[in-house]
Amino acid sequence: MDNEKLIHDWLVTYFKQKLSRDYKEININLDGEKKSEFKGHYPDLILGNHGMVLAVMEVETEKSITPEKTDEWKALAGLGVKLIIMIPNAARAKVVDLLWKKGIADKVSVGSYEINVKMP
Repeated sequence: MDNEKLIHDWLVTYFKQKLSRDYKEININLDGEKKSEFKGHYPDLILGNHGMVLAVMEVETEKSITPEKTDEWKALAGLGVKLIIMIPNAARAKVVDLLWKKGIADKVSVGSYEINVKMP
């Protein structure tokens, strides 16, 4: 299994569990899956309460952050709900630059994550 896919899928399930306090209805699409749809799109997480979708979330890894990916983000940002993008902490400057170039920096919430491994 590809390490990027493994990290992506683990993060999606982690965020589902972590966000379950705030959102009672969370549907997920692991890498390459199209199980849960929202307005013709398949974001990584669809977050809702009381039958209403409040936000969608995309989880990105170092390799998945590309200029082409911003087209997908722009489409998701135009769906009428909050778009949250979770990115590696080291990629923050790159992603903010891509969002400004695409004209959607004001429509997207950007969160970051960092995986630390400390060896003895």
